[in-house]
Amino acid sequence: MNAGAGDDTIEVRSDEQFDESAVHEYLRAQALPGSEKPMRVRQFGGGAANLTYELDFGDHTYVLRRPPLGPVAKSAHDMGREYRVLSVLHKALPQAPRAWAYCDDETLIGAPFFIMERLQGTVVRRHMPAHFADIKDAPRRMSEALVDTLADFHAVDYRQLGLADLGKPEGFVERQIEGWYQRWHKAKDRDLEEMDTLHAWLLEHLPPGDGPTLVHNDYKLDNVMFSSHDPGRLLAIFDWDMCTLGDPLCDVGSLLAYWIEPDDSPEARLLTPMPADTTGWLTRRELVERYAQRSGRDVVHIDFYHVLGLYRLVVILQQIYIRWVRGQTRDSRFEALGEIIPACARQAVTASEQRLLS
Repeated sequence: MNAGAGDDTIEVRSDEQFDESAVHEYLRAQALPGSEKPMRVRQFGGGAANLTYELDFGDHTYVLRRPPLGPVAKSAHDMGREYRVLSVLHKALPQAPRAWAYCDDETLIGAPFFIMERLQGTVVRRHMPAHFADIKDAPRRMSEALVDTLADFHAVDYRQLGLADLGKPEGFVERQIEGWYQRWHKAKDRDLEEMDTLHAWLLEHLPPGDGPTLVHNDYKLDNVMFSSHDPGRLLAIFDWDMCTLGDPLCDVGSLLAYWIEPDDSPEARLLTPMPADTTGWLTRRELVERYAQRSGRDVVHIDFYHVLGLYRLVVILQQIYIRWVRGQTRDSRFEALGEIIPACARQAVTASEQRLLS
């Protein structure tokens, strides 16, 4: 979810509309607080996969999340999983939004969906928000809050929340390597030699791993929300549909895959939703060192997780791009991914040849 301040919403795109009256009737039947009043629907314009909508009942406002249009992988965009996690995680992690209702009846809007609380704050994407621009240390404070919250999330006792069967931690990293490779072959519209190279490299450099934790699986700057008054206060984490049990350093690697530094190549800058027009962010090395200090985890094999993060990012982008190629979405933002995807694969190969903590 990429819900931010009120100006993050747009009129619902014509090809992404749904039966609002059916949803309204369903929510009234679920006794969702405030749903007895008229419902106004707008869409969150950010994000590139799951579709998110604001449901405004006047005194109560919620967010509806559903999978993207068209066929999706069976294990992807799992609204039931996301609802299950958020229905309990808010008890242990303040930055986890509360989920209110889940509907698996696809006849209502053509897909499962769930309802979660609507939070107000700032989501930072490609440009620094104006209200943060005059705060000189805003990038550093956001960087630190991002890392600290990730470490705190990994410290959550998932057993106490009843999530011990959310995933299968044993063999998690190997399944990530093979699973994303299979998804690549199903979604590709061209061959990329780099993906075969990366697949082999990852299998050859498997680390011993650490004890399992909850893993977000898409942790990055534009999947969190900060207080609009304090860039050092992280209010919420979004996009929990891939949350599972596994190796927590996979989340660190995912964060690194989206991160940029001033000396990064133009290719690397194509990959990130971060503001490239500001300085003062922690470096990748500083991110890793702060995470290690906060979490107490060994990060000696972080290069592997960085490469794995870029490898899976290639596939995520390809899965989005192929929906545009096949006409399953008319969102013109996705056309540019045709050039970004091979750049991301090259970046991953480069990362496999370097040392982050050397």
